[in-house]
Amino acid sequence: MSFQNAAAAFGAIIKNRAGKPSGPDREKQTQEGKADPDAFLEQRFPMISAGDFPEKPPMVNGLSPQFMRQWRIIPLSMDDMGIRVAMAAPQDLYLREIIENMFQKPVIPLLASEEDILTAVYRWFEAEVDLEGKSEEDNFQIGDELWDDPEQLKDLASEAPVIRLVNHVISQALETRASDIHFEPFRDHLAVRFRIDGVLHDTETISKKLQPAITSRLKLMAKMNIAEMRLPQDGRIKVNEGTREIDIRVSSLPTLFGESIVLRLLNREEVRLDLETLGFDQEMLAAFTDLISRPYGLILVTGPTGSGKTTTLYGVMNRINAPDKKIITVEDPVEYQLEGINQIQIRPKIGLDFASALRTILRQDPDVVLIGEIRDAETARIAVQSALTGHMVFSTLHTNDAASAITRLQDMGVEPYLLSSCLLAVVAQRLVRKICSNCRVGQELTAEYVKEVVKALGEEGIHVPSGVWQGQGCTMCANTGFSGRTGIFELLPVDDDIRRLILKEADSASILETAKASGMKTIRQDGLRKVLLGDTTLEEVMRVTN
Repeated sequence: MSFQNAAAAFGAIIKNRAGKPSGPDREKQTQEGKADPDAFLEQRFPMISAGDFPEKPPMVNGLSPQFMRQWRIIPLSMDDMGIRVAMAAPQDLYLREIIENMFQKPVIPLLASEEDILTAVYRWFEAEVDLEGKSEEDNFQIGDELWDDPEQLKDLASEAPVIRLVNHVISQALETRASDIHFEPFRDHLAVRFRIDGVLHDTETISKKLQPAITSRLKLMAKMNIAEMRLPQDGRIKVNEGTREIDIRVSSLPTLFGESIVLRLLNREEVRLDLETLGFDQEMLAAFTDLISRPYGLILVTGPTGSGKTTTLYGVMNRINAPDKKIITVEDPVEYQLEGINQIQIRPKIGLDFASALRTILRQDPDVVLIGEIRDAETARIAVQSALTGHMVFSTLHTNDAASAITRLQDMGVEPYLLSSCLLAVVAQRLVRKICSNCRVGQELTAEYVKEVVKALGEEGIHVPSGVWQGQGCTMCANTGFSGRTGIFELLPVDDDIRRLILKEADSASILETAKASGMKTIRQDGLRKVLLGDTTLEEVMRVTN
């Protein structure tokens, strides 16, 4: 039965009941004992909660979401015995009669709260309607002609379905511990993907009709220019999720089928600023702690994008921060605000880049300087000069291993004799997914598999266990077998042997071999240590280190 037929049935019943009390008058008479005696059975109706509702709407045609929302009812099931209906007012005989006439079946009423019913209606229908890009009466249509009209896009971005959809996606991402949300436009749809523990997962497919409205909504929230669709833009959103304050970095990029928008979720409460929790083993942590306590010098943290370099440096700042030290950071962007530390957000559009900011802050008499990233020769030169003139300097580079950071700086034009004098150490790192503690099980490895692992890792004489842990997948880890991430590291201290190689401008392979001969554990060896501890899997170590 369609929504129109349901409305007609409702009108017929009301007409037949003309002259009978309804609404507040009927409720008043019920309380006074003057209404139908069945109303007094309200307390005897079975009470159910949201947990008793089915996950998906039952196959019951005829009740529209508007009707359910208006009358606070939802169908639960229907069979030959009748139709089971959760109702906020099961004593309402007239409403029960309407439903009986619609389905020609007796109604089995159950008592439920209004809140549970409305929540189920939204979860069953409205969220799905939003994702499909059409309302109940199909009146939310977006044509191609609206793409170039900023005013109409602004109006569409303020429509309730779009607001609900965007809020729903962000809330879902926070619930699943996603670090990024990707809105990716394609020819006939808009894909939504979440990056969870460093791996992208397909989440939703949204109608192409909603793409301009969703894009405009995100850009409005991030205070970006919705009329500019040809150039990349960056913005920022602050949202409150319960008691948590979430910072969201927004990036838009024009593509063939529209703007691709990526949201980076930064949860201040979940960031780990203690070096002990990042994944260093005790020996490496002791050596690293000694190095960061030096009065001057240069320490680099390397790794690809998203490998946790900034978190490691924040952990260092948190460790060395003290009232007798002035710490200044130059970042792009400032991801987390650190108490007691002067943080600078670079603004290239007005000429405030890493190099110009560094030239200025050295006049501020800092003890410690953190440079978000060494991107060019001038920044590298100033960082080295700062380390040589009595400052402790920390920064990051994008290299695959610790040894390559030395040759990268030399390629940028840093003189070998200057680099050998100021560089204290290089840390290379990756993030690996941790095995879910709720569903992990033991797994035996064959000798052939162990041999393949050793060959793939390229480590001679490396110890690979014959038995490891593996996550089976459960509801707590979204059936991935992993929950959370931890770091794997290699620490290359610059000793006399390494300094001599720097002066000779040796290649990274020679530096690496010398460091290993001096006892340095490679990042793969540290990863296998995590495998032995049951923290991660061999496949994860191979995935992030190959």
